[in-house]
Amino acid sequence: MQRIPEAELMNEEQQACAYAHADFAAPHDHFIELFQEKFPDLEINDTVLDLGCGPADISRRFAEAYPQCHIHGVDGASAMLNYGQQLNEQANLGDRIKLIEAMLPGASLPQNFYHVIISNSLLHHLHDPFVLWNTLQQHAKPFASIFVMDLMRPESKEKARQLTQQYAVNEPKVLQEDFYHSLCAAFTPEEVQQQLDEMAMHSLKIETVSDRHMIIYGQLA
Repeated sequence: MQRIPEAELMNEEQQACAYAHADFAAPHDHFIELFQEKFPDLEINDTVLDLGCGPADISRRFAEAYPQCHIHGVDGASAMLNYGQQLNEQANLGDRIKLIEAMLPGASLPQNFYHVIISNSLLHHLHDPFVLWNTLQQHAKPFASIFVMDLMRPESKEKARQLTQQYAVNEPKVLQEDFYHSLCAAFTPEEVQQQLDEMAMHSLKIETVSDRHMIIYGQLA
């Protein structure tokens, strides 16, 4: 199946509300577990950059896992960030997670460089995947720890529908359709490897971690 790009921003109120209140505990806890597995000895006591943070569920889980860190969460969708700010305050994390409305590339950030940069489910939204890789290179300190998790495109639309039925059948209709379109818009590991090769980001590794997810991680030399 050829890639079918989707909208880069998820800024409709219905979408934002559904995502903010959906149960992403399993995949988002898996994100944290995989990060800790790949960087087992990493102590984080400064600021982490979270690209494409949405309603900041990953940011909150990361802040809880690493209580000495602060987080700058970046997203272009104001509706998502509005819910994220509310939920951050409810979790008493408003002083540790700063949410920034900005589009990539060229976002104006509170600091220029970061030791840790994370991103979940941003890559498949980007019409140009090099926006993410260029942003990582622009804002990573030498040997920064990079951890990106994203969907993988299945071999057919039928397989995408099957995965949607398997993993989103109990979610609102808007989430089911978004998940299907995201699968169709995702890249394959082979395509991501080509992107990394073109950027000479040879220190990053790609690993398939489920039937629908891959991670891209390492220290960016």
